Amino acid sequence: MLKGAKTGVDSNQLTFFPALHESCHSEDFLEVCTERQIILQEFAGQEKVSFKFSVVVIQGHLAVEGVLLFGKKHLYICSHFVLSQLEEIYCTRHCLSSISDQFIFSLCHKDQAIEDPACSRYLYADIKEIHPRRFLLQEIALEIFFRNGYSKFLVFHNSDRNKAFKRFCSVQPGLKAKGITEDSLNIRRGAGGEKTMLQKWQRREISNFDYLMYLNMLAGRTYSDYMQYPVFPWVLADYHSQTLNFANHKTFRDLSKPMGAQTAERRRKFIQRYKEVEKSEGDLSAQCHYCTHYSSAIIVASYLVRMEPFTQTFCSLQGGSFDVADRMFHSVKSTWDSASTENMSDVRELIPEFFYLPEFLSNCNQFEFGSMQDGTMLGDVQLPPWAEGNPHRFITLHRQALESDYVSAHLHHWIDLIFGHKQHGPAAVEATNTFHPYFYGDKGHLSSINDPLIKSTILGFVSNFGQVPRQLFTKPHPSRSTLGKLTLGKETSSLSHPTRLGPPPLSSLQTLKLSPAVIKETPKGAIGHIVYTEKGVLAVEKNKVLIPPLWNKTFCWGFDDFTCCIASYGSDKNLITFEVMAYWGNCLCAVCPTPTTVVTSGTSSVVCVWELSMVKDKVRGLSLRQGEIASCAGSVMYLWTINGQPLTSLCPASSLQEQISCCCFAEVLDWDVRSLLVTGGSDGVVRLWKMEHGKRPSQDAGSRSQEDITDGLKSKGISPGFWPAMRRAGSTAGPWTGRKECQPAPAIPLPGRSLWMENNPLNGHNFGFGHPSAMTGTIYK
Repeated sequence: MLKGAKTGVDSNQLTFFPALHESCHSEDFLEVCTERQIILQEFAGQEKVSFKFSVVVIQGHLAVEGVLLFGKKHLYICSHFVLSQLEEIYCTRHCLSSISDQFIFSLCHKDQAIEDPACSRYLYADIKEIHPRRFLLQEIALEIFFRNGYSKFLVFHNSDRNKAFKRFCSVQPGLKAKGITEDSLNIRRGAGGEKTMLQKWQRREISNFDYLMYLNMLAGRTYSDYMQYPVFPWVLADYHSQTLNFANHKTFRDLSKPMGAQTAERRRKFIQRYKEVEKSEGDLSAQCHYCTHYSSAIIVASYLVRMEPFTQTFCSLQGGSFDVADRMFHSVKSTWDSASTENMSDVRELIPEFFYLPEFLSNCNQFEFGSMQDGTMLGDVQLPPWAEGNPHRFITLHRQALESDYVSAHLHHWIDLIFGHKQHGPAAVEATNTFHPYFYGDKGHLSSINDPLIKSTILGFVSNFGQVPRQLFTKPHPSRSTLGKLTLGKETSSLSHPTRLGPPPLSSLQTLKLSPAVIKETPKGAIGHIVYTEKGVLAVEKNKVLIPPLWNKTFCWGFDDFTCCIASYGSDKNLITFEVMAYWGNCLCAVCPTPTTVVTSGTSSVVCVWELSMVKDKVRGLSLRQGEIASCAGSVMYLWTINGQPLTSLCPASSLQEQISCCCFAEVLDWDVRSLLVTGGSDGVVRLWKMEHGKRPSQDAGSRSQEDITDGLKSKGISPGFWPAMRRAGSTAGPWTGRKECQPAPAIPLPGRSLWMENNPLNGHNFGFGHPSAMTGTIYK
């Protein structure tokens, strides 16, 4: 008998506590878990869920338990929810976890505060690709890539990955050909005679950077899981010279050897270690050259510690605080010396950000990392002398080194070490390139290990120290062709003939007559945009702009709720509505220079460049693009980062009385230091400028503007440091042909590229907009 019954307590009021593995599925409990409303609110109209899967959502170094739902036209990823044994959904606060794997369970609940449940909805049509992935060396994950550039990494801890993948293929049949299969891994052979990425790389049709990113993707490396982050090679060995000499082979790292064999003495020590260790199964002292790895979550976080969210990631992996300052990433040269010669426990390689992201080298957020032993406060990363203290110059030259002739001729050796036949086996032993067996997915035999303690030990070892990528090649990787250069295409070749950029000369305006062309659809109000085509004149009302090249759709704005939409030309029917522009206030003007690019500005005083994601010629999404910004005011031009940090300024005109009427970026290779900017002035001259990273230039006509920017930065406690300089690259022969006197230069179209310029009155606010492939350029006043 219950003790409470003796005192007259009603037994119906006793609290019910379920057993350890008992599901909470009573009707009373459903009323308690009100968080289920979050999922219901996200459901599309008349939604019906056909399949449910219990998953773990991987976000960098974090793992969150969740549920994957398949609807009619949408999939739903519900974070911080649990799928019970009766396939009922509860939030993690009101139901026990359904994860049976102890290690994965610990990852989901390690050092994490209880966060609010969330649910995200995605159209099946927005899925671009789905790739099977490994997680902790186990084939239990899928990575879903969406057309807007985002991705989701899902772990199916209950071995339901194949079922989920088949379900994806059934609702989106086109995905069958885009999953990673054994045939798709054979990048030496193209389907239907199509050139493979390997062939494109050999023929220099794609860059070294793009090819390495492609190999990383095939090998399972992903930005979504820091334990499997993309890996890139050290390409330089000279971090002490004032200038880089790409003609000297000593400038470069030996790409045929791993980081543990860059010197003869270092290689000898690792070979000795390999011989001294006896072979043993399941023992941490198994025979190998290296017991640490060249890529791990802590290595990635240490490189990017000056940027969020990697700052918090690093602190989380370090137990809640920063490491000792001397052990943190503080110098490129010191890190190279440690990984190549000095430290026997350090064989780290690089990450892609070393070749495109200068921001990670600066402590812009003013984090207090402490002081090193010599008393130096740890702040920005110390750069080599040839970078002249400028992160932008370092990234530019480092990328140029990656694309150099020397690296192109030897990169296949490094691919053999990381992704190829020297990854493991006898060839790896001979190349001094063997790691502990736990790092290899085909040597762990995790499925055959029944002891949970041993399995957790192996998984802990892998999660802390890293894992070897999937092997892509079993034979030596072919070298890159030494003949020819990277194909730039017909569009770029037109830059060698600047006279082609101008409009045809007009001999006389007296013979102009009204055209018999008629407007296809009569606008219902004030006209906002006109397009002349071979089939007639197209015109739309105010707050609308036609989208090229078919001109059959319009981008519309100016609604009371700050939304925008895509509509069919000549119809009031909206094809799709976007709410993302509401964050930037009321839109006042817009332009669509390319089929997938929209530029807007309004009451927020911010010019935004958006990208339209297309699925079978249908617009499915709208997202912001990134890059650098150029702005013009009077006779002065400024260059900014996407975060609003000023880079440089100059006065392109020959005198302060002359005005800039238009400007744009010219197409160059994205690693080329000779970035070109084109300006047109009121003197009728078009000038070409190339950007060179270095110290701030000497005082000139635009010096007062540069000083104004410098003083503005100093007033905020920010030192501008070194600036990129815009050097004169050339100009047209003179004013435009056919004009009797100098007139302001008109718009300068560069054919076939997503960049443009607008001729504008000098008293207007917008001079034009530009977006090249290498950087987003937004020209505004």
